[in-house]
Amino acid sequence: MSEHGGKTYRPWEPERYQQQAHSPASKLPEGDLVFFLLDTVPQLDLSRCYAPYEQETRGAPPFDPAMMVCLLLYAYCVGVFSSRKLALACERNLAFMAIVGEERPDFRTISDFRKLHLEAFKDVFVQVVRLAGEAGLVKLGNVSTDGTKIQGNASRHKAMSYGYMKKEVARLREDIEALVTQASQQDAADDAALGSRRGDELPEELARREKRLATIESAMRRLEEQAKLEAEEERQHRAEAERQRQGHKRRGPAPKEVDETPADKAQSNFTDPELHIMRTNNKGWDYCGNAQASVDGAWQIIVACDVTDDANDKKQAEPMAQATLAILAQAGIERPKDADTGAPRAIAATLDNGYYSEAAAAALEGLGFDPYIAAGRLRHHEEPQAGAPESPRTAKERMAAKVRTEQGRELYSRRKAIVEPVFGQVKEARGFRRFLLRGLEAIRGEWRLVCLTHNLLKLWRYGRVPAAV
Repeated sequence: MSEHGGKTYRPWEPERYQQQAHSPASKLPEGDLVFFLLDTVPQLDLSRCYAPYEQETRGAPPFDPAMMVCLLLYAYCVGVFSSRKLALACERNLAFMAIVGEERPDFRTISDFRKLHLEAFKDVFVQVVRLAGEAGLVKLGNVSTDGTKIQGNASRHKAMSYGYMKKEVARLREDIEALVTQASQQDAADDAALGSRRGDELPEELARREKRLATIESAMRRLEEQAKLEAEEERQHRAEAERQRQGHKRRGPAPKEVDETPADKAQSNFTDPELHIMRTNNKGWDYCGNAQASVDGAWQIIVACDVTDDANDKKQAEPMAQATLAILAQAGIERPKDADTGAPRAIAATLDNGYYSEAAAAALEGLGFDPYIAAGRLRHHEEPQAGAPESPRTAKERMAAKVRTEQGRELYSRRKAIVEPVFGQVKEARGFRRFLLRGLEAIRGEWRLVCLTHNLLKLWRYGRVPAAV
């Protein structure tokens, strides 16, 4: 039995497993990923993973959290995301057996551990970024941010539009009223004939309809709250436009009053109501999360990640920049400094035109970034501009001119070679195309686990992990 903070756990002795007959150590290559993780995980501070078990005295000793973390990290590295497939691999795959030995968790244990410790993997993500920084894989010369749609664990067939909800609510209320009347009549007839009530199927049918009515009304309230938020944003947008228009005559008719009622086509999903329907790359529509990643240009290390339920990236530039600075600070990675003055230098940030707004560009500059955001589509053979524009321009035109300068084109051209291949490596090489968990916070944790294992793979492939002390 092993101990951590006074708590007893099932024994975990990977060194002994490796030396057994037909052991993983004798069959797998010396530099295999599993041995890299077995060396790296003990260097991580996993106190948050141990904390929930320290005061628990009931039941059998739990599996060592270090072993479970190592198991999940290896599984996500090699593209095994299902807890059932992972449990099966622990019985049949030498690399997985090198981690668990003879103490093989079942799929429920694996699933529960992942759900319980999603927040704890925030610390693991920061520590892996710190390892990458210590290994010289984070340079902060060009941080590129982009998003990709990843399908949620929600069926399109378990959704309903607001217009259909109104009709269905009216129909269910009529059905419930009719069933209540029928039940009362049946009770009276049975009491007269037998002195006691018979026929329990009516209350059961009534309960089914009442449950469905409550579910639909809850979805309607979510859509109505979302419509109010969107209406308030529209009012703020109009107020800003009116402020900028002062002194100029309005063109065209005055806009209509902002409507807080959801459109009849607005949909809500019953299996994962936090996700929205989004347009996907195959020009179809599905319930997705918009997975964001900020990637350092030197070795494609992900320095910040998130998932949002917004279909576009307009509002994500500032939150991702803030998240990047927070992760770098926690990981102890300093900004690059100017060679002459020694002062911190602005970090070049490249983003596609989906992120552009005047407010986003200003926010990035205020946070210490030097943004290069496409304000429109760049022509392939367009010549770079030399020097500054001759006449004053709008903020959008100034950003477009900045991106078209020689330095701007050089930096921006690297964007698609920095962040877009990361999504290819995640989706194509590892096969992560769908979230397994439900709820926005849960899928954020799952995406964080995907991103930190991407960074571990980079450390392993480049052989840059610091030696254990």
